[in-house]
Amino acid sequence: MSEKTKKFPRWARILCIVLAVIIALCAAFTATLFGVWGNEIYTVSSFTHLRDRNDENDEGSVYSMHVKGGFYLDKFREQGGASSDSELIGFITQNITKGLIDVSIGESDVNCSAFTAKTPSNDILFARNYDFDKTNVCMTICDNPGKGRYKSFSTVDLNYVGMDTETDVSGLMNKITCIAAAYAPLDGINEKGLSCAIFMSYQGEDYSLNGSGTVATDQKVEGKDNFTSTTMQRMILDYCATVDEAVELIKSYNLHDSAKSSFHYMIADATGKSAILEWLPEENATDKTDNDGSARVLKVTYNTDNMYNGLRGATDFNYQWITNFIVKDYESYYESEEDMFGWDRYKHIYSRLNATGGVVANEDAAMEILSEVSRRPYGGVTVHSVVFNLTKKTVVWVANENYDDATAIYEYSFETGKLTSRA
Repeated sequence: MSEKTKKFPRWARILCIVLAVIIALCAAFTATLFGVWGNEIYTVSSFTHLRDRNDENDEGSVYSMHVKGGFYLDKFREQGGASSDSELIGFITQNITKGLIDVSIGESDVNCSAFTAKTPSNDILFARNYDFDKTNVCMTICDNPGKGRYKSFSTVDLNYVGMDTETDVSGLMNKITCIAAAYAPLDGINEKGLSCAIFMSYQGEDYSLNGSGTVATDQKVEGKDNFTSTTMQRMILDYCATVDEAVELIKSYNLHDSAKSSFHYMIADATGKSAILEWLPEENATDKTDNDGSARVLKVTYNTDNMYNGLRGATDFNYQWITNFIVKDYESYYESEEDMFGWDRYKHIYSRLNATGGVVANEDAAMEILSEVSRRPYGGVTVHSVVFNLTKKTVVWVANENYDDATAIYEYSFETGKLTSRA
């Protein structure tokens, strides 16, 4: 027996072989795991609880998440999008959760306000309130979406991806499901300074102010691909740098409103151009009650349109504003102001901006206007308020109307890529 054999008996050699096989299998498994789930693992690990819920004050929790990779949006676009929430759920389940976790899309009553303005130094601002009930929200940062796409910051109501509004998000499966938040932005800004947001429009003859009876837009033009409300906003943030680019993209798709509700939208860019997007009956439509969601067409109201000349200076294009009624030709669309939900907020925002020609001192001054039209005095909650600086590509974000609490105020900058608290 050789000296080498004495030093390494047969059982030791077998053990080494077994260990080598186990290590090789573990390495292969790890490589496969990260090859298939690498971006998802990174994204889930970034899911952070920033602010505790306060049930006594109807405040849900606040989270942040950095989404790595393209979350299959290019594939979603290549397949023609989705014509319903159920189709979107199917795509998300197959691609993001790999068929292992079911995803659902909740309903939301998005009674919100927004406006554009500028500062004395000509920074363009987009300010927005998201009004709802107590819910959990996530500031969703898409850091590296891939070639031909832009980085973005958006806010997502996690109710939209099936999270319980009455409890915190916990457990690995729920956190994996929250990756779907990338497909459900309520508002956002991208690295080019393009911003967008969604608002209830309460369309249909039999609507009520809790959203029931509204008629969702459901276009069916042959030859066009399809998107739902939030996926439209996601594609605007990822693929567009200007309002004009966004409008051209939107024209090429059929819109199918999400959550069985009707919505309109507002977009703005760093040049100061903004637009309100609404889907309405054609001018020669026989159904003046707007009860056929498939018969609607896109109508765009720009901040430079003549409809504003009676409300502000004819050359004063610094601002545009929106709440929850149809803006385009509203004098003929509605029988009375009582039918125009959010008219009181609309008038207040206008009066504040008109007094200064659409100029506000800074982001905090814009936030002050948002606080004046927040919802607690009228029932409900303004879940978050946000001011996007489209010139500097920065964000100021406030949770649950806590405008004077530095611990509830967060700031984000595309230049640094960091989300920080003011506290």
